[in-house]
Amino acid sequence: MLTGSLRGTWPPITDDLDERAGERMERHVQPADWIEVVGWFSLAVAFASALVILVDIVLGGHRQKMWIMNLVYPVTALYWGPVALWFYFTRGRRTSKPVVEKEGMPDSDKLPRWDVQSKAISHCGAGCTLGDIGAEWLVYAASLTLAGTALYADFALDFAFAWVLGILFQYFTIVPMRNIGRLKGVWAAVKADTLSIVAFQIGLFLGMWLYQEVIFSPGLPKTSAAYWMMMQLSMILGFFTAWPVNAWLVRIGWKEKM
Repeated sequence: MLTGSLRGTWPPITDDLDERAGERMERHVQPADWIEVVGWFSLAVAFASALVILVDIVLGGHRQKMWIMNLVYPVTALYWGPVALWFYFTRGRRTSKPVVEKEGMPDSDKLPRWDVQSKAISHCGAGCTLGDIGAEWLVYAASLTLAGTALYADFALDFAFAWVLGILFQYFTIVPMRNIGRLKGVWAAVKADTLSIVAFQIGLFLGMWLYQEVIFSPGLPKTSAAYWMMMQLSMILGFFTAWPVNAWLVRIGWKEKM
C-alpha cells in the first residue's frame, strides 16, 4: 500500500457516504490534490479529442463508409485521447465516404499490420468502453457488491455489459462486409469478438485491481477524476492484452481486415 504523495493529507482515508437511501458505506482513499488535477486534465483532453472527431464526422462531412466507425473512433478517444485523434486523422479519415467515393476503399492487404490490428481491437474496445462505463455507474448507483466487494461486482457487470456491446459493435462490422443474414451475423460476431473481449477485459481488470487494491487501497471513489484516469490507463492496458488475440483472429479470418 502506498502512502504519502499519492494520497491527500486530509482526510487520508474517508468513508464514502452517500445520502441516498440504501447507499452502501465503503471506505475509500482520497487521492492527492495533484493527482486529481492530473485526472481532470486527462479526462478533459480525452473528451476534447472525442469531440473533435465527432465534429469532423458529423459537421465536417466525414461520415464513415461503415457507420459503426462513426461511434468507434470518438469512443476510442475517451481512453486513448490524442493518440486516437492522431489515428483518426491519419488513418480513419481514409475510409470516410467522401474519400472512398473519390479514391476507393484502401486495400487492407497493403495496410501496415499495426493499422489493421488497431482497427480490429478498436471495435471490441469501443463496446467494452461503453459497457464498462455503464456498468461502473450502475454498481455505484445500486450499491452492488459481489462476495462483499464492490470491485468484484464491477468485474462481473463490466464483463457482461462489455460482451453485449462488443458483440453488437462487431455485428455491425461483419454483416455489411460479408453481406450475411442476421442470425449468421450474430454467430459470426460472437465467434469473432468473444475472445477479443475476454483479452481486453483481462488487461482492464488487472489495471483496476492494481489501482484499487494495491496502489490506492482501499480504493479510489468513483466520483473522483483520478478513478476515471486510472480507468483510461487500464483500458489502454486492455488494448494491448487484446493485441495477440486479435492478430490471430484476423489471421484465421474470424475478424475482418479493415
